Amino acid sequence: MSSAISEGLASNDSAKRIVASIMAMRTAALWLGCFIFSATIGLFFFSPHIFAFLQAHLSQELAFFTVAEPFLAHVKLAFVSAIFLLMPIMVFFLWRALAKPFRLSITARFWFFVFTCFLFYAGSTFCYFITLPFGVKFLLGFESEQLQSIISVGRFVNFITVFILAFGLIFELPIFMVFSGKVGLLSRKKFQDNRRYALLAISIVAALLTPTPDVVNMLLMAGPLYLLYEAGILILKMLRIP
Repeated sequence: MSSAISEGLASNDSAKRIVASIMAMRTAALWLGCFIFSATIGLFFFSPHIFAFLQAHLSQELAFFTVAEPFLAHVKLAFVSAIFLLMPIMVFFLWRALAKPFRLSITARFWFFVFTCFLFYAGSTFCYFITLPFGVKFLLGFESEQLQSIISVGRFVNFITVFILAFGLIFELPIFMVFSGKVGLLSRKKFQDNRRYALLAISIVAALLTPTPDVVNMLLMAGPLYLLYEAGILILKMLRIP
């Protein structure tokens, strides 16, 4: 009888912690929304400079086909730039919200915060300097005298922003794996035994996140993602997480 009461109290305590965490995340989401909105407005005035920098990096001449397209492209670029700039704040709120229900220590939360930010910016940088130029060069390699490229400014911004943010997010895979192993959601053995299913899931994710449907760009995302999956298993071994 007493054990049943104890289990009931423990479950109620866990439920309260989860509810409190959800409420904290809601509050954090409201603050983040205000931050992103304010940053988007501020960065909108710098978006022509950001746009020129991206355009020069990829050496592309652009055009627009609707009156509002340049304005909307600059708004979208300012919005994504705000997310990119405020990512450390978003990550901080995320780990602070997850710390209570999963009982993460201050040290664990600090290292999760550091490596989450590092991997996001590492993935974005990898995409910007390696994957994106290669992908653009490959796709435009089919240009000829009969086929001349006329690239829309809106589609150009969509292509770049989605690609860069997607790479930043998929590089977080080892963090998810280490977190799952640490809190007991998924064991290292499960990650090791389900490599074939992970490869299938990675292929699907790469196909969904890649802005263009070609196989080359999909492989440019799926390849690093699978290497990160193996890196996550290796880190779990190094941390001696079963």
